[in-house]
Amino acid sequence: MKALILVGGFGTRLRPLTLSMPKPLVDFGNKPMILHQIEALKGAGVTEVVLAINHQQPEVMLNFVKEYEKKLEIKITFSQETEPLGTAGPLAVARDKLVDESGQPFFVLNSDVICEYPLLEMIEFHKTNRAEASIMVTEVDDPSKYGVVVTEEGTARVESFVEKPKHFVGNKINAGLYLLSPSVLDRIELRRTSIEKEIFPKIASEKKLYAMVLPGFWMDIGQPKDYITGQRMYLNSLREKTPQELATGDNIIGNVLVHESAVIGEGCLIGPDVVIGPGCVIDSGVRLFGCTVMRGVWIKEHACISNSIVGWDSTVGRWARVFNITVLGKDVNVADAEVYNSGVVIEEQGL
Repeated sequence: MKALILVGGFGTRLRPLTLSMPKPLVDFGNKPMILHQIEALKGAGVTEVVLAINHQQPEVMLNFVKEYEKKLEIKITFSQETEPLGTAGPLAVARDKLVDESGQPFFVLNSDVICEYPLLEMIEFHKTNRAEASIMVTEVDDPSKYGVVVTEEGTARVESFVEKPKHFVGNKINAGLYLLSPSVLDRIELRRTSIEKEIFPKIASEKKLYAMVLPGFWMDIGQPKDYITGQRMYLNSLREKTPQELATGDNIIGNVLVHESAVIGEGCLIGPDVVIGPGCVIDSGVRLFGCTVMRGVWIKEHACISNSIVGWDSTVGRWARVFNITVLGKDVNVADAEVYNSGVVIEEQGL
């Protein structure tokens, strides 16, 4: 089987992190975002992944591909747009890479999505329903904020789509994971096209579109607040499925993921919902909760970081406070006793 991951876009919502790294390679749970998806695809029997790109750092993506093609023993190729083509146009560009004589369906994933990726179950769902296209949906508490997928009563067949409904029509929204038969490509022109607004409604009108309800957690982590929420969900999933991956100790509260090369000093209190990356140094008396500390970060004595993201190789000074959805970019130095309450920090602030 093959798969296409939509990794176009410039990651503006995750700046300043995406000023230093393409969004798909920004760390999440101590690995590049996109690696979560590629590993899941590999586990479902996918042998070739096509990355639909249009960003400005292709050499960084190329280095990633060279490394993980070998590690995962999976073929990874690029399909590059010369202009933005929406969510369907990239499939037309990549047509020759996705279609072969096997006639097998192929996956399409949005690179911002983090979940448990029940891809084998989706393959079975697609076959059982003899669908032309299958989409994963997730249930939400407030569907009025989203485009709602309405299914026929008692079945999984998609009846219609309703954008931000004023009255309740259902609570299932598009989760950004699809399994498509090759015939779907015949419906897509090589132009800027929305698969959600133009292609799927046509397939639904022919009663060939089905929606599978996603089990477990789901989050679009393309902006800082949702990234932090998604991290909490991800760590909780690790607790349920592979608790041995999480850190333990007297200074650990709740779900905490610590890279084996990180060093944590005396008298710290870490957690809940914290990820500490490789090569980090956490000095004594530090308090961390609800945050990500990426590779090579140094957090000095008695600093406190909460509900925030600290970018690669940054330094947070003694007694500094970083909280309330603050995002530090790469190589940022926060001065001793400095306080950051929300917002982004791009440049060095001094020590």
